[in-house]
Formats: sequence, C-alpha cells, structure tokens
Amino acid sequence: MKRLESLDALRGFDMFFICGGSALLVAIANCFPESHAWQVIADNMGHVPWDGLRHHDTIFPLFLFIAGISFPFSLERQRERGFSSAKIYLRIIRRGLILVLLGLLYNGLLDFHWDTLRFCSVLSRIGLAWMFGALIFTSVKNVRIVAAIVIVILIGYWLCNILLIAPGAPEGADPLSKEWNIGCYIDRTILGAHCYRPEYDPEGLFSTIPAIGTALLGMLTGRFVKLSDATISPHKKALYMFLAGVVFALIGWAWNFVYPINKALWSSSFVCAVAGYSLIMFALFYFIIDVLKWRGWDFFFVVIGMNSITIYLAQRFAFFNGAFHKIFDGTVSLFSESCQPIASNVCFIIVWWLFLYFLYKKKVFLRV
Repeated sequence: MKRLESLDALRGFDMFFICGGSALLVAIANCFPESHAWQVIADNMGHVPWDGLRHHDTIFPLFLFIAGISFPFSLERQRERGFSSAKIYLRIIRRGLILVLLGLLYNGLLDFHWDTLRFCSVLSRIGLAWMFGALIFTSVKNVRIVAAIVIVILIGYWLCNILLIAPGAPEGADPLSKEWNIGCYIDRTILGAHCYRPEYDPEGLFSTIPAIGTALLGMLTGRFVKLSDATISPHKKALYMFLAGVVFALIGWAWNFVYPINKALWSSSFVCAVAGYSLIMFALFYFIIDVLKWRGWDFFFVVIGMNSITIYLAQRFAFFNGAFHKIFDGTVSLFSESCQPIASNVCFIIVWWLFLYFLYKKKVFLRV
C-alpha cells in the first residue's frame, strides 16, 4: 500500500516543536510583550506544572498515536511477505526493546553513572506502549474487542487512580496528587533515585498502562484509514476521523471535571483529549495532502518526519550546537539585541533541517 505522505508530514510537524520550533515561537512572543495572543502562544510552548493541557503536552502522545497509525500498514506488509506470527511477534518485541535501549542512551547510559541513571524516558514509553499495543492488535482480530480493551484500560486505570492511594496517606489526601497518587508511589518505590523527579516520573511504570490505550487508538485509526476506497471514500474517511476527534475531545473535556487531564499521570481523560487532538490533526493533514493532493508546502515537515528518531537522538549530542556556533554566530550578531534570539533559533533550525535533508537525499533513514 502506498505510503501516506500526510503521516510523515504530521510526524514532522509534531517533531518541529521539540527541535527548535517552540523556542522560536517563544522568542518571537518575547518581542511582543503587550500582545495577549503571542503570550498565549508562548505559554503553550511549555508543559503545565501538573493538571491541565497545553500544546506542548500534546507532542509526545501525538507521536505515539502516529506510531500506532503506522502499525497496521507495517503488519499488512509483513503478512504479505509471508512472515509467520512468531516472527511478527519477535519483530514487535525487538522494536520495543530497541526503543527502550535508545532511551537509556539518550539518558546517558554511556556516562556510566549507574546510581543516578534515569531508567524511564520518552523513547522507552513509546517503545513499551507501542509494543504491548502492537501485540494486542496483532493477536486480537476483532476490532470491537480491541476497542473494548481500550475502554477497559482507561476505566480501569481511572478507578485505580481514584480508589487506591499511597500507603501512609492522611485522611482526606488527594489520590491524584504527586505525593499520594498510587502510580507516583510505585515509581518512587521501585525506581527510587532513578526517577526523573523526587516525587514521580512522568514516563513512569504504572502510567505506561494508559499509554497503551493511546497506541491502540492510533492502530484502530490506521486500520480505518487502510480500508479500501471502495468500502469508504477518502473524503468520508477524513470527515469521520475529524468527527471522532471532536467526540474524543469532548469526552476528555467532560471527564476532566472529575478526573483531571494530566500528562504526568497520563490520565484517562488526557488519553481522550489528546486522541481527539491527534485525530483532528491527522484528519486535516490526510484530507489536505492525501485526498486533495495539495502538496509541496509540506516538504519541510516530511523531511523531518522521515527521520524523526534520528533528529531526536542527534540533538542530544554536541554536533548541532558546534556547527551552529561556527556557521551562524557572526550572522546572529548583526541583528539587534531583541531580535537575536529569533535569528539564533532560525539558524539552529536551518542547521538540523539541512542535516536531515542530506539524509533524505541520500535515502538514509533510521528504522527501528
């Protein structure tokens, strides 16, 4: 089946914000301190302290959702090539574990600071949630049963969060607080000094369970898009995904009143809210790029999306900072002091995008 350009473009759009895009928008907003609109944009380029939702909180789950969308296409190709079920399961597990290993490398595995090495990471969350989601999706042929599994995961996780509380909690303690949440307690107890924060880890152990729901919702979306055009037209696919996104967003909003949207806990209301956002964004990209065939404008994002893990890992190392300073320090100094942060971020984006473009032209892509 032909590769969906919209999926690469949306992945690239998502990654753009953590590879300089957010910093650029904040730098621009700082030049307009009296503008309420720009300050709202700047506020959305960071995470909420605990409960709530900003744009920056959608980046991670959207990436996981997109990974889910891709899987039914990959699964079909493997089956067409005659892969046995055992081989498919092994490939799923291998991919998940490789992502966990890459996450450890990102966290500084090779620094050999074993006593403080953070075990959990964004990549490990993607690897584990995608892996368990893919194992379920591959094993369960009935779509309704997969959907039921998602519902059980989300409702079960909600009940665990509100009915269970960390040992030693005083009477009336909030089970959804950092101090007394059962998931945070599990992270503190098992991970200890290997937690990202003293109270909890935002990519911790217990909160990986609802993230499986995010991956499965992406896989169900991918299966829907993969339906033949004779069964349902591409226009209707885009429309139904958009409407489903609105429904999920409304569920997340309503659930938030009794079970706050919280990225650190990956609350079930958060899963619904970001699934709504992800569906709406994918429906728009799919409709514009793959249905209407309005292309060209998306090339900037496609280049990023085709090597998203590469740029995520590469920005961790000194190459981009060194190249940036050697090439652009003089250029940046020509701008006024207030505009220098904007120029600096634009130049930084140019450096890593040209690196990705070079890989794109050479057809070098990091596949996990």
